[in-house]
Amino acid sequence: MSRSKRHDPLAELIGEFADRLRGDHWQPEVDVYETEKTFVVRVELAGVQSQDLRVTLDADELRIRGVRRPPESADLLRLHRMEIASGPFERRLRIPIPFVREAVTANLAEGFLTVTLPRRAPARVRVEHEPGQGQRK
Repeated sequence: MSRSKRHDPLAELIGEFADRLRGDHWQPEVDVYETEKTFVVRVELAGVQSQDLRVTLDADELRIRGVRRPPESADLLRLHRMEIASGPFERRLRIPIPFVREAVTANLAEGFLTVTLPRRAPARVRVEHEPGQGQRK
């Protein structure tokens, strides 16, 4: 729990759960990093099934959305604590580097979605120049 909320009785009661809510969606935690050859987005999605997940790219925006279904509660007698968000979620991230769209991959394993965007090699252009005035030939 963040330091600023330690003395807030409501925050102590509901924990960090409320911080993760954004409107009617929750937002999964993400790690974003670069390697020499790739830009990587790693998203914590424990309990999300692949059929409930959508990953799309629109220009330079990566959009990850889906739903985490709540556990079956047929035998639930009394709820003591509920901190794991369920329901719809969405994250939108701008990708700040040029990347090869055709080679982007997304892999959901062990509760993490890893989206790998290979860097696009910068185009090299040879610029021909003409001698300017005042230059010797």
